Amino acid sequence: MQNKPRLSFLQIWNMSFGFLGIQFGWGLQLANMSPIYKYLGADEANLPYLWLAGPITGLLIQPVVGALSDRTWTGLGRRRPYFLVGAILASVALIAMPNSSVLWMAAGLLWILDASINITMEPFRAFVADNLPEEQRTLGFVMQSFFIGIGQTLANGLPFLLTAMGVVGIMASGIPYSTLIAFVVGGIFFLAAVLWTVFTSHEYPPEDMEAFRAKQKEGNLVGSLLKEIGDAIRDMPTTMKQLAVVQFFTWFGLQCMWVYYGLSVAKSVFGAIDEKATPELFKEGTEWGGLMFAVYNVVCFLIAFIIPVDC
Repeated sequence: MQNKPRLSFLQIWNMSFGFLGIQFGWGLQLANMSPIYKYLGADEANLPYLWLAGPITGLLIQPVVGALSDRTWTGLGRRRPYFLVGAILASVALIAMPNSSVLWMAAGLLWILDASINITMEPFRAFVADNLPEEQRTLGFVMQSFFIGIGQTLANGLPFLLTAMGVVGIMASGIPYSTLIAFVVGGIFFLAAVLWTVFTSHEYPPEDMEAFRAKQKEGNLVGSLLKEIGDAIRDMPTTMKQLAVVQFFTWFGLQCMWVYYGLSVAKSVFGAIDEKATPELFKEGTEWGGLMFAVYNVVCFLIAFIIPVDC
């Protein structure tokens, strides 16, 4: 087993910084996809179907990418190739999203965006365990959590802030320019943050390169991956199995909130009839919904420091 040296605070910061871009992408999506769908003519009853990209791509891509990255070694390392490919695709999807002219285009881009973010995000979690000695891993995960909170908060509130700074007007599709600029900024920032981690961090090569190369050449790659995923589920610690049940019901509620919260604020608080009849009220209400998502993330971030305290 490799004796990994302790890393400095700046090194841990650098290896976690890409998470800021990833969460910026998630934050823009969660606060703005329902309004974008509505601007493009979606019926509210169909919004849950249009949002299916997130949970399905996460379910399918995260375990596969995790297992594949375990078998990867290139000149760029093990995890960083996935960071880079996923970030490029996600950035392109973010910039293209508010330029969607029809509903099917936005729905298709959401599938690409979610798949790309999952490709980038999953290896980031393993990156901490790969690079840090055991006594520093908690700090590594705390640093990731810090960037999650900051990234989500900035992204959620960005359209509101742009409007407050004087950005006005809408595109032919009805999507506001504040949303367009927020997604373009998000796409650029996503890629820049991940590139920072890619080029300021390093990875340890496999201890036994010969055995690693032999494993890479195993004939039935799909069968081997499925076996690894199955073994991981079977050998999952009891605490994680219990947490999975909690997460199932938690994410059921969170998904409902992400889909309908901004629209509910626009309708119930600002009195918007819909995006066509009362466009200004709808825009103001959904942007305030995004701002409240930002407040929610700040509160969750602060509460996270209290939870571990032994009361």
